[in-house]
Amino acid sequence: MTSRNFLIAIFMSLLSPLAVSQPSDYEPPRAPDGHPDLQGTFTFRTLTPMQRPTELGERSVLTEEEAAEWTAFENRRQNRDLIIDSVGGAQYPPGVISYNEFWYERGDDTVVDRRTSLIVDPPNGRIPALTEEALQRRRDVSTMRELSLGPEARPYAERCIVTRTSGPPMQPGSYNLNVQFVQTSAYFMIMNEMIHNVRVVRMNKEHRDGPSMNWEGDSVGHWEGNTLVVDTVNFWKGTAFADSTSKMHLVEKFTRTGADSIQYQFTIEDPTTWIAPWTAVIPMRSMDQPIYEYACHEGNYGFHGVMAGIRRLQLEADQGVVR
Repeated sequence: MTSRNFLIAIFMSLLSPLAVSQPSDYEPPRAPDGHPDLQGTFTFRTLTPMQRPTELGERSVLTEEEAAEWTAFENRRQNRDLIIDSVGGAQYPPGVISYNEFWYERGDDTVVDRRTSLIVDPPNGRIPALTEEALQRRRDVSTMRELSLGPEARPYAERCIVTRTSGPPMQPGSYNLNVQFVQTSAYFMIMNEMIHNVRVVRMNKEHRDGPSMNWEGDSVGHWEGNTLVVDTVNFWKGTAFADSTSKMHLVEKFTRTGADSIQYQFTIEDPTTWIAPWTAVIPMRSMDQPIYEYACHEGNYGFHGVMAGIRRLQLEADQGVVR
């Protein structure tokens, strides 16, 4: 594969989180109850894609030279200030670009071990294939969105309900890639900057019976050595993750790997959606800045425009108006 083709293969893939080596002899700070203290504010931004580009086959790691070349090119490709509106770029069609570069915090480097994907299982670094049931759901949703039948046809993130960044599971995106952890012996709180979402994990408890009324599901936690394990089921409806359903089972693991780092790992299983479970590993780095409020609904004027626009077109069609 030529250098140019290699870069194109990487650039066209989905972007997401970063990796941190895990020293086996690291002794984490302790909370009053004796368990590792995971509290603090962390960021999980990175240029490393969630899925490995198919062109890379079984290559799981880049060389230092390849990683440096890709990072430099990708940082320039995604820079919104360098995109010409009339031409488009970085997945934007010609037209007005949404934000300028000031608002983005997608990360400017790969994970430190230079993995070609954040997904570590399956070994090909890619999300398993969808089931036929999931494919049919996708077709149904596509039809609803094309017809703009109502607010329910629009994506959850567009309606400011849940997003991929806040999860669960948490995944890097374009901005607000920050999270704050607060823990006691009875609870572990996960507050994401994106949509200002708070998830409260009940420690050493059983799952409640029946569907949860929470979009984030019912989360319970326990410790396995120095690792916090959070088990989540009974999602209210589909989650922020594409194609998932209320039947999704999510297991997240948080392990301190250094004074300023946490390894975040999650495994997703939903037999109504994917033909097999899959796992991703995302490093988190501590930061000395506070979490800011992301008041999504207050500025969600675009949603009204989407619905009003399609209603106007439908009305004009009924009246025989030709544009």
